[in-house]
Amino acid sequence: MFYLILTSLTWAFSFGLIKGQLTTLDPTAVVVLRLLFAALVFVPFLKLRRIPARQAWRLASIGALQFGIMYTLYLRAFAFLAAHEVVLFTIFTPVYVALLDAAIERRWQWRHFWAALLSIAGASVMLWHSLALAGIAAGFGLMQLSNLCFALGQLAWRRERARAPAGLRERELFGLLYLGALGASLAASLFSTDWPGFRPSAAQLGTIAYLGIIASGIGFFWWNLGALRVNAGTLAVMNNAKIPIGVLVSLLFFREQAAVPQLLLSGALMLSAVALAEGWLTKYRPRPPAAV
Repeated sequence: MFYLILTSLTWAFSFGLIKGQLTTLDPTAVVVLRLLFAALVFVPFLKLRRIPARQAWRLASIGALQFGIMYTLYLRAFAFLAAHEVVLFTIFTPVYVALLDAAIERRWQWRHFWAALLSIAGASVMLWHSLALAGIAAGFGLMQLSNLCFALGQLAWRRERARAPAGLRERELFGLLYLGALGASLAASLFSTDWPGFRPSAAQLGTIAYLGIIASGIGFFWWNLGALRVNAGTLAVMNNAKIPIGVLVSLLFFREQAAVPQLLLSGALMLSAVALAEGWLTKYRPRPPAAV
């Protein structure tokens, strides 16, 4: 869980940078550059000769789905939704993780499902009051497809990692995910980006480099590394942890205003969801006294 929390903190700082530096740039071009920087970090670690060709294609396909297609759908949703609505509609990802895991593993776990719902409640405490219901159907649909891509990618990575040849480390595989994601985003940019007119400033390029190397490159690697070390229920819950953490970071470091009671309630609900998913309540339930 450490890597999932660390990634959530990293992503929380990204929101302020994107808002302050990159809103004037073509979003698909920004994604292409972010994923290019991410790929450059991990491609040098690739051990292609030790990875079977079929598995290499599967890993690239997972990256295309989890990062490339997910980002493309996510950014397209901004044409229909306000920024806070986009954030709000990411909160359904935990349910998709729980449902997809149950379908893939052919094993239903109510504890994971209820934990996912509890995490949605925790996230919605921070966001739901600002939702306007008019004219959001297209944006909502795009966001749910984006959420499904990210959820399925996480679970597919967990399964594919278990099939990798013995002795290969995660960093020696992960470059393939970023190459697949880069290919998917480049394909999308052919239909939406005016590359000759894309001229970011030096400060914007620096921000993109930071986001590509740290938030996307190392961040997604940490996230998928953490996904290998927790059960599917906890993974589902942690998909929403970025929301209260992001609000807390904005409050402390970017001097934005936030409703502190709502933040505390959201954090409490998230912690309860993790406790439920991990089975902490049953693990530490006091034993009845032995009969005399």
